[in-house]
Amino acid sequence: MNAPSGPVLRDIHLPPPPGWWPPAPGWWILAAIAMCLAAAAAYKLHKMRACRRRDRAVLRELDICVDTNRHDAVALAAALSRFLRRLALRDAHAAALAGERWLDYLDAHGGGEDFRRGVGRILIDAPFRSRADYDSVALIALVRRFTRNALACGAMHA
Repeated sequence: MNAPSGPVLRDIHLPPPPGWWPPAPGWWILAAIAMCLAAAAAYKLHKMRACRRRDRAVLRELDICVDTNRHDAVALAAALSRFLRRLALRDAHAAALAGERWLDYLDAHGGGEDFRRGVGRILIDAPFRSRADYDSVALIALVRRFTRNALACGAMHA
């Protein structure tokens, strides 16, 4: 039989499969996006935890204020008034408000009309009386509701 003449041809050689390193540019972009999202999530989580700690501290201060003065109506009204003033100091112009303007401010920032027309009116003059007759449970509930509203929705500027 005849031997083939000419060069002997070999089959097509395929390149070796690509290695896993270095990754393609798309993977680098995806990794950068994932790192940015993880950093943003960590920052948001840190801010939320700090906000919750601050809110718990404010509510704890309110509880201490109420527990300390629960049996003296005049002292309770004075303590709640001071507490609301400290809470409102986050809003710069609130410090100068007094009387009806102070009650208007409290109502505008979460009190409905309970400060102007309800039990909250006692905050204007009860701290300066020798005796005060008002519904202390309702006033405590009003201040607690106002505080929770102010903390939850950021009604007062932080």
